Amino acid sequence: MARLIHIATEMRTFKTWTASSALSLFVLSTLATVAAAATPAPPKTPEEIKQFVKTNCYDCHQGAASEGGLDFEQLSFDLQDHAVQDRWVRIFDRVESDEMPPTEYGETDGDQKEKFLAATRLHLRRMQIEQQEKLGRVQARRLTRLQVERSLQDLLGIDIPLTDYLPEESRSFGFTTVADGQSMSHFQLDAHLRTVDTALDEALRRALSAEDVYERDFDAQGVSRTNPKRRCREPEMREGKAVIWSSGLIYYGRIPATTANHDGWYHFEVTVSGLKLPKTGGVWSTVRTGLCVSTAPLLQDVTTFEAMEEPKTIAFDAWLPKGHMLEIRPGDDSLKKGRFEGGQVGVGEGEPQGLAGIAFDRITMKRIHQNGDDAHVRQLLFGDLSVVPHKDKRQPYQVVTKSPREDAARLMRAFANRTFRRPTTSDEIAPYVAGVQAAIDGGDDFVASLRMGYRALLCSPRFLYFSEVPGPLDDHAIATRLSYLLTNSTPDEQLRQLADAGKLHNKQTLQTEAARLLSGDEGRQFIHDFAGEWLDLDQINFTTPDRKLYPAFDTVVQQSMLYETETFLETMLNENLSVDKLVDADFTYLNSRLARFYKIDGIEGDELRRVTLAPETHRGGLITQGAILKVTANGSNTSPVLRGVWMMEKILGEAVPPPPTNVPAVEPDIRGATTIREQLAKHRSQGDCASCHAKIDPPGFALENFDPAGQWRSNYISIAGTKKKVGPVIDAGYQMADGTEFKDVEGFQALTVSKPRKLAACVAEKLLVYGTGAPIAFVDRDAVEAIVDESAAENYGLRSIVQAVVASPVFLCK
Repeated sequence: MARLIHIATEMRTFKTWTASSALSLFVLSTLATVAAAATPAPPKTPEEIKQFVKTNCYDCHQGAASEGGLDFEQLSFDLQDHAVQDRWVRIFDRVESDEMPPTEYGETDGDQKEKFLAATRLHLRRMQIEQQEKLGRVQARRLTRLQVERSLQDLLGIDIPLTDYLPEESRSFGFTTVADGQSMSHFQLDAHLRTVDTALDEALRRALSAEDVYERDFDAQGVSRTNPKRRCREPEMREGKAVIWSSGLIYYGRIPATTANHDGWYHFEVTVSGLKLPKTGGVWSTVRTGLCVSTAPLLQDVTTFEAMEEPKTIAFDAWLPKGHMLEIRPGDDSLKKGRFEGGQVGVGEGEPQGLAGIAFDRITMKRIHQNGDDAHVRQLLFGDLSVVPHKDKRQPYQVVTKSPREDAARLMRAFANRTFRRPTTSDEIAPYVAGVQAAIDGGDDFVASLRMGYRALLCSPRFLYFSEVPGPLDDHAIATRLSYLLTNSTPDEQLRQLADAGKLHNKQTLQTEAARLLSGDEGRQFIHDFAGEWLDLDQINFTTPDRKLYPAFDTVVQQSMLYETETFLETMLNENLSVDKLVDADFTYLNSRLARFYKIDGIEGDELRRVTLAPETHRGGLITQGAILKVTANGSNTSPVLRGVWMMEKILGEAVPPPPTNVPAVEPDIRGATTIREQLAKHRSQGDCASCHAKIDPPGFALENFDPAGQWRSNYISIAGTKKKVGPVIDAGYQMADGTEFKDVEGFQALTVSKPRKLAACVAEKLLVYGTGAPIAFVDRDAVEAIVDESAAENYGLRSIVQAVVASPVFLCK
């Protein structure tokens, strides 16, 4: 570009100087020739492609009036331009799938089509391979806020939450891990610095102080209000128990005795029973935490339980910032709610109203650490150096070192190896060590100097960014990629040792490590992290179903839905069940509250248990579970388009292009005057819409019998004034894009599970995008097919797909 600007300037100058001279023509002609030579001619469209397009596409895609804005006369074949490249990939896909040219325009010459596909495939692959060899599949990729939190916790042995210190992440291709969607601004850097400081302060506090033991044991009197004559929102004493009645009063059920004196994790054991149990079973209740005052309305969900007549003890862990307390109360919104004047509850005011309630016998509270004790923190920070009480009792503990400079250099080297996720040389960390030693030489405290060095390492790009170079990954990069895929944290000691020994290029060793990292609680955490973004489960609080339309939905139901889906996926992983279970299965996991919500009889207790589903439940597979049905609706109504797009992108693995800007969105008619089917039929009549809706609408309509809260319905429901109005009967039948018809969700499920390869390919793609930080390129498709082929031997089992993904060349290359 600089050369062209220089040439253009010379042309203007010569034209001014010699405008009347015959020499000017020669000069200008020469410079024009040079300029033309400096500008590469646009790549010519290969003849096989050009001929196919002229024969089959020009009728609709030529000139200013081209359909869909695709004008082949103007479309470049410069595949170095990623936008042009993406356009040709979409063209290839639509021709290969026989979407284009439309069948109504006649049959396409088979030989000409194959030549077009072969030529397009060749040029797309060649260009993408060339680009990946130069730059890699993924650009510079940093840790997400969750990965920063987990990494700092594991590096320092702490357990305090840190994500709130960091900005929210944007998503690209469905995941926060994708490099193209990640930003780095001065605001992000400042937030990272503050997060590192907070983490180091906590680690040093624990390492240099006595064990912070905190244990409390409250009987019923200790749980209840201190002044029985005062009207308030704490439990009241009744027959030797501390009681809370069913009510909609905010913070009724707060327990000031559990107020935390210090930020921390606390283990609770609560002995509780139910009072005046409803006919439906026990009293379903919620445990939440917060300040429980009107100026701080937000509460954090902890767990739910069902209180029965016989007392039982429930155990749970909760993070409590200083000043926060527990709120435990009946949470089943189908229970009768008590009415109390003035926003407060007096002793004896609830029982005459015939309310259900819960009664506490005892609560124990103990401060805990979830990521190792204080000795573990000391070892991570100070290695084998002794930490002893300071001679001055007013000072915290002190680190004993006879050779501060040498000990600092040794500790910095060890910390850098873990922080940078690979061995470091003395030269590489010399600047960091020099800074620490200079501070020590200047008279600064050993710990303060070391903290400065650790801070510098944790703020280095080598911590914040993945260290990868184009081409095959080395063993340490493999260890890092595997660990962050499965645990969202830095490699543990065993992975680092295998990387040091160069053993992670061995497929069996790599897959054995993947199995280890997916065992027990780690596997459960992987499902929670991955499914949260893949299936949008982390968006479940984004909407709340309209209480007038869906009164049976409450917090207990929502939490149970999440547990159902995560436990279902965990079972698929542990038992290596086929991915067709995502669409159809004969079992799920229910407790009594969720079973009642689904209108399934015979389920008792608050523990999730595996339940065989009868056909009349209309349930089966992940796509019919309440959590999925809720996140794919807006709380008031359903849209086959929204659910259809979700199904296409999350389960069936087909990207849906954005709608044309000149076409208005289809909004359900909340009056019930017209059905969504009638509205979409009109919408599809617009030429630019039909081809996409032929794919989107079938899965969307298949789920139309499920309302925004996840319950089965036969008719549309709307609100007329203050009353519910029963609308038209729901027709969930439709026609698939290939012309195959189905009558209901069961018919759709049968058609979809008959093609398990498609489902397996989608899961493989999602794992690769999530784990590598880059979308699936055209050239990556063969690797995805190889993963599917490998998992086919195990009936496309979920664990088999994960194991094949971590050993695939796409996963093992930048």
